Parts: sequence; C-alpha cells; structure tokens
Amino acid sequence: MTYTDKQLLDQVACFGAEIVPNKYLGISVQNSKDTFNKFDDKFYLFLGGEFVLATTITTNPGKNALLNFDKSGNKAGAAVWLTDTIYKDLYSYGLHRGKMPCLRQVAPIKYFRDNDKDQKAEQEGELHEGIIYANFHGVDYNPESEIIKTDINGWSYGCQVCNNMTDYREIIQRVKANPYKMDYALLSEF
Repeated sequence: MTYTDKQLLDQVACFGAEIVPNKYLGISVQNSKDTFNKFDDKFYLFLGGEFVLATTITTNPGKNALLNFDKSGNKAGAAVWLTDTIYKDLYSYGLHRGKMPCLRQVAPIKYFRDNDKDQKAEQEGELHEGIIYANFHGVDYNPESEIIKTDINGWSYGCQVCNNMTDYREIIQRVKANPYKMDYALLSEF
C-alpha cells in the first residue's frame, strides 16, 4: 500500500476534495485486508497540497468495539465510517474524553453500525450521519509516550487512531497551530 503524493491527491480530487493553501488535509487509506484488531491503515498529512508526513493508524474499530460493543453501553454496534468520502472541516484541536489532545470531530460523518461480532468492520445496513465524537487521537494518555502499539483493542470504537505516539504528537501540534479546521478523506485501498 504505497502511493505517490500525486496519486493520493488525484484520488481525493475524484471525490471532491479541494486543495486550499495553508490548510491541512488528512488522507487515510483503509487496508483492504482489514486484519482484525491491527493498526494496518495509512494516514498521510498534507498542507496546501504539500506532503508533510505519513504514519500508520486504524480507521476501523478494534476488538473491544467489534465484539463487546453492547457491554460499553452502545447497543447499536461499533461505528464504521463510509469510505471514499471527503469530510470538509471535520477536525479542530480539542480533547479526547477530556484527557488527551486530539483532532476533535466538529462536523458530521457518514457511518454504519456493525453489530454482528464477526471480527470484520463492515459497511452494511443503514447509513447514519452525525457528530459522534469520532476523534483522531493517539494510543496513550501519557503526553510524552514514545509507544508504538500493534493491537487496537479498546482504542477505537469509531475514532481514527494513530498508533505511533511520536507521529501523533507532530500531527496534533501542526494542526493545533493552524487557523483552519482540517479536511479529512477516508479512502478504500486503490
């Protein structure tokens, strides 16, 4: 799953993304294998069309959400985002659960609820739209952590989660200092 900057920007343009000078655009590409409970997706950060960094993330819920969503008080199922979609002005700086700096969801997303407990995050059933606080955050509440996790477990019930805390901090610092809300594109592997 390796792409050139041009391939990524051309692909998001197909779905209506616009390159805005001095504005961040996050592009995630969801791995078609969707390995259960693993950080196997890629995130690319661009500023005004210029590449900034790439890292690994998950765009899917982890084991806890897919298999035990009903025990967390969410009877509807784990949130699974609609892919091949541009979410304009989706994120601004905030806190995840009041504890961790994050890119906080401030505009609606389109999503499904997966409740079949089959270890796959599926885009099936009724399509919903709304703000569900599906934030972009890291995998450790310790702000100085250097951890890189491989298993999602309870870190995503619908959030986009960066497993490399060093990369995560750089993303947060950059977007926090920018006056614009960040656009976000979630793509299927292409």
